[in-house]
Amino acid sequence: MDFIREDNTVSGVIKALNGDTEAGRLNYNWSGPDRIIIDHTEVYTQFREQGLGSRLVEVAVDFARENGIKIIPLCPFARKVMESTPESRDIIFTPPPR
Repeated sequence: MDFIREDNTVSGVIKALNGDTEAGRLNYNWSGPDRIIIDHTEVYTQFREQGLGSRLVEVAVDFARENGIKIIPLCPFARKVMESTPESRDIIFTPPPR
């Protein structure tokens, strides 16, 4: 499985490709220069039950870590994966106290 990221500085997508076939995707939007909002993660029917959704979130976390940005996981699946994976908890954006 290959993963590619496409970004237009406003929004982006990480696609999982099985050869020439898209197997799933994770959509995000930029929220300033140092944060992205993950709003949707989807794995297509024939590729489910293979851990692909978690792998898409992992690719997003790696991208965030490499670029010094934080993630706001509005997608319930992405939030669950990130909160249950100790290695990705530090990438979750936490607003400063008021």
